[in-house]
Order: sequence, then C-alpha cells, then structure tokens
Amino acid sequence: MQTVIANKTFDEERSLYAIQDAEVVRCTFAGPADGESVLKECRNVHVKDCTFSLRYPLWHAKGYELTGSSMDELTRAPIWYAEHGIIDHSRINGIKCLRECDDTQILHSEIHSPEFGWRCRGVKIADTELESEYLFFESRDMDISDLRMKGKYSFQYTQNVSIRSSNLDTKDAFWHSENVTVTDSVVKGEYLGWFSNGLTLINCDIIGTQPLCYCKNLKLINCRMEGTDLSFEYSDVEADVQGHILSVKNPRSGRIIADSVGEIIREDAVMDCTGEVILRDSAR
Repeated sequence: MQTVIANKTFDEERSLYAIQDAEVVRCTFAGPADGESVLKECRNVHVKDCTFSLRYPLWHAKGYELTGSSMDELTRAPIWYAEHGIIDHSRINGIKCLRECDDTQILHSEIHSPEFGWRCRGVKIADTELESEYLFFESRDMDISDLRMKGKYSFQYTQNVSIRSSNLDTKDAFWHSENVTVTDSVVKGEYLGWFSNGLTLINCDIIGTQPLCYCKNLKLINCRMEGTDLSFEYSDVEADVQGHILSVKNPRSGRIIADSVGEIIREDAVMDCTGEVILRDSAR
C-alpha cells in the first residue's frame, strides 16, 4: 500500500531517508535545520508539486519521479547515483545536478545547472530548456529531442548520442565525442566538434568559427554553414554543404562539396592533407 505524505515541511537531516512506495505531495524541503539528503536512498517514490532548498535531496534514489517541482540554487548537487528516474514539468536551479545516474528521463522541464549530467548513462530528453557549462561530460547512450540549450563545453567525451530537432547554442561542443548524430538542428558556437570520432550532422545549420577540426569519420549531409572560417582542418570528412563556406583549411582526407567556398587554404600543414574541396557545379 502506498504511503501519502502531503502538505508538510521538512528541514532535518535525512528527514525521509529510505522511504519506499510513497507519494510526497506539496511538501517543502527547507528550514533552519538546513538538513541534507532528505530523500536519500528512497525507492519507488513520486515527488509531486514540492519545493526544495536543501542540499543532496535525491542521492541513491531508485524508481523516483519528480513532477511539477522546483529546486532552487541552494539545492546543490540534488540528484547523484540515482537510477530509473523521471523529471517532468520541473524547474532545477541547483549546481551539479544529475551525476553518475542511470536511466533518466527529462521531460518538459527548465534546468539551469552548471556541470549538469556528468558521467550518466541512458539519459532521454524531450521538450526541455537547459543552460549549463560542461553539460553531459563523459555521458553515454543518450536520446535527445527538442532540446533548447545554451552554455559552453557541452557533450565533451560523450558516446552514442542522438540529438534531433534541437537548438544548441554552445561553444566547444562535442570535443572528443564518439558516435554522435545530430539531425534537423541548429548548432551554434565556436570550435565545434574538435577531436570527435563518428560525428554525423544531418540537415543542420552550423554557425561559428573554426568548426570540425581534427575529426575522424566526420559526415555532413545536407547541412548549411554560416560564419564558418578555417573549417575542417586536419579532419577526415565527407561533407555535402548547401550554400557557402567562408574558408576551408587543410582537410586531411575525404571530400567537401559546397555551392561556394570563400577561400581554400593549403599551407603550413603538419601532416599530409589530401582532402578534396569540390564546388557543386563542377561536381556534376
């Protein structure tokens, strides 16, 4: 039988520690005791319409749902080492949320959390706004759609990631990533995708200086590029770009097809660079 805990305020250390099969509704986790880990080690708990202002509330939670709830900037590192979680229609402002977690769904939420999502596995995101620095560092096996994100250094060292219908405003994204596919999205920011392996961009708008350098197994299919000077340096690339590229510098191998290229730079290379740059009219 499920326990219901409603309309209460908790501020003591581990106030609902290890509770199981419970619904926590319209509760406030804040107060002068300033206790940590209020729901640590909980199992099969639905937290609904609650507010949090205490540190580490959902560490080691398993089978949790966080719905219609908010965590303020004092809710530091709120969800670590958790499994099988759902975050839905919630707002999170605490730093370092979601670390080393498995099987997390994030739906219709708004998150402002530096260092969000480190070393996680099996994250799924839909219809969410996310602002962070070092977003999803070393995470893997992610499925993302309709994400609106802003930040820096995102998706570094990630593996096995699918992103669709999203707007990513982020510099230094996808560095050292492996097996990432981005489809029908806008990717804006400097130094995109350096040192990646298996990065595929399909029907994307790519905006910003010096993108896609030192890449292996790089593919661009029906993409557009804006403000992209010094592109593809030392990359192994197969690219089909609709429109104009400001400049291409020393592609290592493969070929780049575009409607026009402002400048093709072949100088000062530190390795053999045999990549072709082909204007679309001449390719026919």
